[in-house]
Amino acid sequence: MSMASQQPHAATPVVNAGVPIDQAAAAVIMLHGRGATAESILSLVDVLDQPGFAYIAPQALDNTWYPYTFLAPLQSNEPFLSSALAKVAAVLAQVTTAGIPPERTLLLGFSQGACLASEFAARNARRYGGVVALSGGLIGPDGTQRDYAGSLAGTPIFLGCSDVDVHIPKARVLESAAVLRRMGGEVTERLYPQMGHTVNEDEVAFVRNMLAALVK
Repeated sequence: MSMASQQPHAATPVVNAGVPIDQAAAAVIMLHGRGATAESILSLVDVLDQPGFAYIAPQALDNTWYPYTFLAPLQSNEPFLSSALAKVAAVLAQVTTAGIPPERTLLLGFSQGACLASEFAARNARRYGGVVALSGGLIGPDGTQRDYAGSLAGTPIFLGCSDVDVHIPKARVLESAAVLRRMGGEVTERLYPQMGHTVNEDEVAFVRNMLAALVK
């Protein structure tokens, strides 16, 4: 296989919003959902309305981080899943180099991006500014061994989802919350009755408070 086929997301663009990173107090890495774009997830920036942040959104190749559902066997989503995780690591490294440490960087994703954000944090456990998974959870089929190494060291984590999401089983949200809590995350999970596959006002308010606390 060529390098490009091994790393399908390596050369995709990264889009910025908010203040320039070298002037920012903190950063948010934003991961879009399946079929969406970096620009679409950045539409949350105006809604969150938090000054002083740099918002960075990498773009997935063909608008999809990995081809199958997040509940599929891990190998079936390769090499796209590994490339997606590497893309997040590369963006995080750029943010760190620009002077904002992971402790002041929040990982936020919606849907497929939420799965990617939570899986990245679990596989790369340390203190982050926060992790927000909106309609998502840890990746892999039921029964996946969740023996991740390291500690999240008090990272604030928010998991919000419908209790009847067509893509995200409620049980996976609860399992993800339990795993991340066991790893030392300060986890809040909220299941909203009969909500669609979307982001609601309560979630926005919670994330806004997380961001405000990060720069307080």
